[in-house]
Amino acid sequence: MKPIQVMFDEALLLRLDADAEVRQLGRSAVLRRAAAEYLRRRRVRNTADAYQRAYGAMRPALEKELKGWPDEGVWPEK
Repeated sequence: MKPIQVMFDEALLLRLDADAEVRQLGRSAVLRRAAAEYLRRRRVRNTADAYQRAYGAMRPALEKELKGWPDEGVWPEK
């Protein structure tokens, strides 16, 4: 791992240090997890945006074509 320097305002740092999980795992572990979660959410958002750009114009036509389909299916009896 590579050490980095990150600046926090004192109030946020106090809140972070007061957290039980931070005290148990350490700041670095919690901040690594937060960074990984940020990147995961960003990837999901970028993928959703890409789908919207690619297929967004087709949505009205697809909605019209698929209208009523939910009423067509029947779940089998158990």
